[in-house]
Parts: sequence; C-alpha cells; structure tokens
Amino acid sequence: MRPTFAPAAACAILLATHAPAVALSVEDFYRGKTITIYVGTGIGAGAVSAYPMGLAPVIRKYIPGNPNVVVSHMPGAGGIKAATFIESIAPQDGTAWGFITRGFMLAPLLKLPQANFQPARFNWIGSPSRTVSIGAVWNASTPVRSIQDAMQREIVVGATSIAQDTGIFPRALNRVLGTRFKIVTGYASLGAVDIAMERGEVQGKVGSTWKSLNSGPSAHWVKDGIVSVIVQLGVKKSPDIPTGVPLALDLAKSPEDRQVLEVLCAPSATGYPSFMGPGVPRERVEAIRTAYAAAMTDPEFIDAVVKSGLDIDPIGADELTDVVRGIYALPETAVARARELLPAQ
Repeated sequence: MRPTFAPAAACAILLATHAPAVALSVEDFYRGKTITIYVGTGIGAGAVSAYPMGLAPVIRKYIPGNPNVVVSHMPGAGGIKAATFIESIAPQDGTAWGFITRGFMLAPLLKLPQANFQPARFNWIGSPSRTVSIGAVWNASTPVRSIQDAMQREIVVGATSIAQDTGIFPRALNRVLGTRFKIVTGYASLGAVDIAMERGEVQGKVGSTWKSLNSGPSAHWVKDGIVSVIVQLGVKKSPDIPTGVPLALDLAKSPEDRQVLEVLCAPSATGYPSFMGPGVPRERVEAIRTAYAAAMTDPEFIDAVVKSGLDIDPIGADELTDVVRGIYALPETAVARARELLPAQ
C-alpha cells in the first residue's frame, strides 16, 4: 500500500524546508561574544592607544548582550595593515572594530602601496576628541625654534611610516614650504619616536597631535621647555596652542600650494576616528554607535581619559562620516599634486 500524506502535513513540511532562518537580535548575537578593537599602532602610542584602552571596559555595559571588549594592537604601514584587515579579512559581523590614526585615510587617495581599502565605505562609529597635528623639535638636539629655522637647517625627524602623518607631513612641508626635514621611518609608535628624541637619535617629529604631546610621559615637555612647537597642521588654528605657532596653510606661497596642504590636513578634522567594516549589519552598527555615544558621557570613561591627560570633545558618527566623504570629494587637481609631492615608496 502506498503511503499517503494529509494536505496539511505536506504543507507544513514544505514550509519548514523553505522557511528563512530567523535573524538573531543584536542582543542575542552579542551575548557571549568578544569585540576586538584593533589599534593600528604599537603599544604606547599616546592618545591613539589610551582612548580605546579607557573605552573597552566601559562600553560593554551599553552594548546589547554585554559582550567582552578587548584591545589588540596591529601596527604596520601606518595603519594600512589594520585598515585592510578590518575591510577585507576581519569578520563583517560587528566583532572587529578599527581605531587607527587618521593619517591612514589619505593612503588610498595618494595611492600608497597596498592601500586598497575604501574609507568612504566604512561604517564610522565616532571620535572621542578633536585635535590638530603639530611639528615639534627637541631643544637639546637642535637650535631650531621656528618653522622658518627649519627652512634653513636640516632636522632629523622620526616617523612611524611614510603612509602616516609623521611621514606624510614632513615630506609635504619640504616640497611646499621648503623645509629641510630628514625623515627616519620604521618606529613602531609615536611613543617610540619620543624615546628616540630623548636618546638623541632624532631631533623632532612632525605630524603627531597636540593632545598626544601633552599627555602621558611627554605632558610636561612644552611647559618645561624641553620641546618647541614650530608649526600647526590642521585646517584651522587650535586655541590651545600658543598664538605664535603658525598654521602651515597660512605659509603656503600660492593658492595652489594651500589647496595641496588642505588635502593633507583634512583628516585632522576627524580627531581619533574609529570604524567597523563595510559589511557589518546595519542594526549592529547602530547599536555600537549608540553605545559609543553613551560611553563618551560615562564617569568611568571620563575619569580614565582625564587621568591619561586627555580630554573629551566627541565627534558623532554622522559628522565623522560626512568629513570622510568630504575628504574623498576634494578637487582631483589638488589630490594629484599631493600625489606628486608624496610619491609612493
């Protein structure tokens, strides 16, 4: 006898076979998971490392499911290695979070080697503070005390990579303003550059931030006259920096030169940016953005930041996204000149 099935039973089997899997809620997904914040520099990289270290133990309580949050350092090629990892190697599920020095953003624009990622596609989370980059010299190693002096005398400056601010800015100033910075690359972090200055290996650094200079072991250097700040590298002057320190943009010799410097200084408006990969589900991105905004006002995070000598002046996800898109909408003529000034190496 041939078996028979009731129509209702047959329908139930068919629906069970073809029904889509029920998507996990954000809370269910993150419960028991670990989010890794990848810092694109070596350990001891000043603010770039201090902010995520202060954030990790605080933000988990604001994320649905309360996942563990850990910090891992991934130095290499001025952030290019970490950015590439976040975009194309790390899982696109919301468990990998990039916290990389802003200089990496220019690498694809300037067509630096291996910079094949697309910053405009990232899901930007936020930045804990705004800042401006500076150039500084170690007073015991050089008589240079101004950017004009740097146009007359060679200064050896340390850099983490030619693709990062500490490599990009001195090269640009050499070509546009006529400074004489000799760049030594390969330091694992800005902290390592600071140690090199103390040892007399290099005479300064160009492209680190004003806030990182005034935090941690170097917090007293400006006050005690150990270093001299000779130039500001941003889109506008910082009210925190002594008024006599000029903005590089104002020293440009032509409108075309100024526009090139604007291309290179544009990332300074992003402060200390963080992001997730382009494939992370929208609801998880929004959950992390909401948690991030809440953590910025958490007393425990604020206390950790203040103890590190840093401050909090957050940039939200929407503003950060707009700034990054604006960088990639800059005039091609200016970008092309910037590429010529900074040939890939």
